[in-house]
Amino acid sequence: MVAVVGAGLAFAANSLSPRGLSLSRNYFPGGHATGSAMGIPLNAAAGQTNPVTGPSFEALAAQLRQEGLGLADSNEVSRLFHDPRMQQGLVMFIDARDDEHYKNGHIPGAYQLDFYHPGPYLGTVLPMCQVAEQIVVYCNGGDCEDSRHTALFLRDAGIPGTKLLVYAGGIGEWVANGMPVETGERNSGVLVEKKAGGQ
Repeated sequence: MVAVVGAGLAFAANSLSPRGLSLSRNYFPGGHATGSAMGIPLNAAAGQTNPVTGPSFEALAAQLRQEGLGLADSNEVSRLFHDPRMQQGLVMFIDARDDEHYKNGHIPGAYQLDFYHPGPYLGTVLPMCQVAEQIVVYCNGGDCEDSRHTALFLRDAGIPGTKLLVYAGGIGEWVANGMPVETGERNSGVLVEKKAGGQ
């Protein structure tokens, strides 16, 4: 009887809390073990990505359009990463993961905005978002929805949705495509070039 009452109170408190956990959300996206060096799903680091393509990509794109956001594939993300406007702060990348995952490896120059603890990052990120012409938000990729939630958070904070792109492939696809990864703090200069196939 005490356990049932305690569980009921716990669920009630969770539902009333502004930081309550969503009981239907998958907090362990993909169910993959993570690589010790990068904190990236092992299948992604081994070049075995499951990119969002075809009908899934179109369905996600339609959902994001309804929410006033855009969807970016790996080709568009690569183009934006190499766009000269990135050096001017007009193209920016936002990593929606926590400190540990961010420091273990992020897209070079990406700002961090941990969706679950945004406070410490807002003073830096929001002014940059207001200046930027294009903003790419990413997380682990696959089933991870932190990038979408972070993009919605930014939209609700006053950043025009037309600037916001969600990179569905995330850091897992980025690494599998052999793109460079920065470790430590933003602009640390410590780059790790991962080849497709995890080499």
